[in-house]
Amino acid sequence: MRTIRYGFVTVLAVVLAAGGALAQSAVTAADITRLESTAEEIAGRLDTLRQADATLAADISTSLDDLRDEVTYLRVKLRREGSVTRDEYASVRDKLETLRVRAEGPTVSAQPVLGAPETSSIANVPVGTEFDVRLQTSLNSSTAKVEQRFEATTVLDYQVDGTVVVPAGSLMRGFVSSVRAAGRVDRRGSLTLSFDELRIGDRTYRVRAAVTEAIDAKFGEDTRRIGAGAVAGAILGGIIGGGRGALLGVLVGGGGTIAATDGTDVDLPAGTILRVRIDQSVDLVAPAAP
Repeated sequence: MRTIRYGFVTVLAVVLAAGGALAQSAVTAADITRLESTAEEIAGRLDTLRQADATLAADISTSLDDLRDEVTYLRVKLRREGSVTRDEYASVRDKLETLRVRAEGPTVSAQPVLGAPETSSIANVPVGTEFDVRLQTSLNSSTAKVEQRFEATTVLDYQVDGTVVVPAGSLMRGFVSSVRAAGRVDRRGSLTLSFDELRIGDRTYRVRAAVTEAIDAKFGEDTRRIGAGAVAGAILGGIIGGGRGALLGVLVGGGGTIAATDGTDVDLPAGTILRVRIDQSVDLVAPAAP
């Protein structure tokens, strides 16, 4: 009897864990509503864009109409069939995000923009480059939602050949790609954070980056007080490299997943410093060398 009871508990735990995973990956009506909100946000920017670039605005408007049809299809499918695959949802979401970035204004491609001022050049940020960024809002695995967006700012200047191409304070935007709250079956909460935008001045760049380290906000205050120079970089490098200041109770794994280690939820207060690794090279507009 004891063996049967143990087997039943084991099976129940597996079923509950599987159900939790499915719940996290299932596309909901709220997800579709977020797509619709993004489409409306893009539409709201077109009037301003038309004044600067009527051709680009017209192109975006046409693409937006097509994507609205795709969003409507997903909503109808969810209502009729009861499910939409995460891949279907992600495809439309990514296309909308790309369109939203285009609607924001100048965006640099892999090649220099034709007619760009002679005072600028293209600087490449290679795969593996790391930025230290400070979270602007708190994130917790008990309350965060998949696709929830968040913002962070770069802590230090990033230079290429002695020229600052990413000033400290530049904005990086990302989203929660997966989340699991601590529960009775798996007591450790987790968050997976992905970065997809870098904004420098009036230019927005598409990036792909993941978290590799998380540092307690109070240690980051050292760099805030000192500024963005070499001393600040040395302090932050020492904190991370020496293991001091690592966010207690969390472990950062592959793909940017931050998991709790003490049977609780992951809690990242505003001010937490994240070390972010660039997973796809990106070209940035940089001031030309004098």
